[in-house]
Amino acid sequence: MTRLAPHERPEVDRPADVDPDAVMTVFRVPKEMAGMRVDCFLQTQLKDSSRTRAKAIVKVAARSLEGTRLRPNARVAAGQVLVLWRPPWDEVELEIDIGILYEDGHIVIIDKPAGLPVHPSARYYRNTVVKMMARKFPSEHLVLAHRLDRETSGVLVLARTAAADRKIKKQFEARTGVEKSYLAITWGWPERDEFRVELPLERDPKSRLRVAMRVAAPGHGLDAATRVTVLERRQKDDRRYALVRCDLETGRQHQIRVHLKAVGCPVLGDKIYGPDSELHARFSDGTLTEADRSVLELSRHALHAARLVIRHPISDEPMVIEAPLPADMRAFLDALDPV
Repeated sequence: MTRLAPHERPEVDRPADVDPDAVMTVFRVPKEMAGMRVDCFLQTQLKDSSRTRAKAIVKVAARSLEGTRLRPNARVAAGQVLVLWRPPWDEVELEIDIGILYEDGHIVIIDKPAGLPVHPSARYYRNTVVKMMARKFPSEHLVLAHRLDRETSGVLVLARTAAADRKIKKQFEARTGVEKSYLAITWGWPERDEFRVELPLERDPKSRLRVAMRVAAPGHGLDAATRVTVLERRQKDDRRYALVRCDLETGRQHQIRVHLKAVGCPVLGDKIYGPDSELHARFSDGTLTEADRSVLELSRHALHAARLVIRHPISDEPMVIEAPLPADMRAFLDALDPV
């Protein structure tokens, strides 16, 4: 990874003309990327960034280690340090009610709203789970025990103590006694009511999105298995939809979304694995059209972390935490005709 953690960074002085609230991100160019344009290099480093967005970011935010502005078409050298000074995008603090599903002196379990990132970044700074929970519990330092994608809603665990954080993360790593169930609305419906998808996954080298995954060839990639149960079938005119429950046997990145796409039933509203992968780039650039929104049908991908089974990190007692289907997904289903 070329992004440098705080303890890895060389000493960087904030240029006089940079906003005092700007967020600093530091990159070091690996030798295999030497000679790339600055905007092309940063596109590979910035999550879900398009070339247009990367170029715009370079023009307003990219500096050398000494503070000199960098041009998008400049060439990077091996070992060169690039610094981005980016103001937070969401300066206004939103009033979002984060529902608490369970709370004690060791953990807090919430029902994360869709569209809320879990941790701060240059793009989302104040309006994140971490920042909002810090405002809710100002005398504490809550730590995310696991992650959910920004658009995914549902059960999310935060630890209140270092001991609880360690023990929960060990559970997730070992998957001993851990059960995760998600609800998803799909385009199209599976013919079978219950089935299992076992397909290995790997990063998609053909995608310009660093987070994109794909089904790997046999004998390659990471093992991944998902059990799928059809709960409801709906339709509107000649279009088919389903509400499915997905029980994870493994926890790979984007596992449910890639597996459902692989069986011909992608997740409704999915900007990466849906009808057009360019939808995500246009969303990131703020250039989604009304036609795009019509194709997506829902403003976010219809995926909800509905049920989590873990053992309490201190008492070791089994816990079953459930979050109800959110209003946007329920409303979409209710507007369709039952089958």
